[in-house]
Amino acid sequence: METAITRLFGIARPIIQGGMQWVGRAELTAAVSNAGALGILTALTQPSPEALYEEIKRTRGMTDKPFGVNLTFLPTLKPIPYEAYRDVIIDAGIKIVETAGNNPSAHMPALKKAGIKVIHKCTTVRHAVKAQDIGVDAVSIDGFECAGHVGEDDIPGLVLIPAAVSKLKIPVVASGGFGDGRGLVAALALGAEAINMGTRFMCTVESPVHENIKKAIVEQTEHDTCLILRSLRNSSRVAKSALALSVIEMEKSGATINEIGPKVAGVKGRAVYEGGDVEGGIWTVGQVQGIIHDIPTCEVLVARIVQEAEHLIRERLVRLCA
Repeated sequence: METAITRLFGIARPIIQGGMQWVGRAELTAAVSNAGALGILTALTQPSPEALYEEIKRTRGMTDKPFGVNLTFLPTLKPIPYEAYRDVIIDAGIKIVETAGNNPSAHMPALKKAGIKVIHKCTTVRHAVKAQDIGVDAVSIDGFECAGHVGEDDIPGLVLIPAAVSKLKIPVVASGGFGDGRGLVAALALGAEAINMGTRFMCTVESPVHENIKKAIVEQTEHDTCLILRSLRNSSRVAKSALALSVIEMEKSGATINEIGPKVAGVKGRAVYEGGDVEGGIWTVGQVQGIIHDIPTCEVLVARIVQEAEHLIRERLVRLCA
């Protein structure tokens, strides 16, 4: 199944693993790449640029296939040495970078000089067009169904993806709500060149999250997410837990970021993934969990998605046109 994205990144299958905080580690990244898709390490999961360099080395020890590194630019209370992380990515010889969050234009000259292909993740068409203007090689467009930061426009993928495709000359990756072959066929029909999956890859054997979290994803439905931080215009889709619902109630009462902050601290989310207490912190998950019913290996999952897609095209769509 060859597309503009498989050719651009030198991969066999048009599937990309989302760069998930606390989840995009060497074991998962390598497993995804070994399955013929594109694995993505998450730079800021590592506590320092030096630790990222070691994680890149660890990943290379597990796969000889292409993989990338996610570098997300977000406003934080504690300054992050983004340039140092970027320079480690360059020095390590990484050739694919996924950027997200704020505009990556300040880092583009250094990345392009190093021959790195950049895919930027965004939630609006206008931001996708801007990303194209600053020279990224592809964009990953996140629909409202996605986990984590959904943006503030609330446009679902069925509209957002073709809207982006119609405005762009570079390849588009469909992100948010994808987890099986039906989604891959739909994304291709909408004009995308690949799908990006976060939650679905989080629920695999090689995913580093606790088994309790994987089981929770399997058991939960598409109704079991909620949006927090809407009042702060930093909307994020997370698992619907007592803690998340309490944050929503705080927002309704006019709570400030200083009051809400301790409840949504990222370190607590990390503890959820590592310790398995679903109520121990805020953790992100997409509505796609409603169609996730098992915990396969990455190899089985990727192969199954492509096989499902090919079967659907040949046995249903082609016959409809016969």
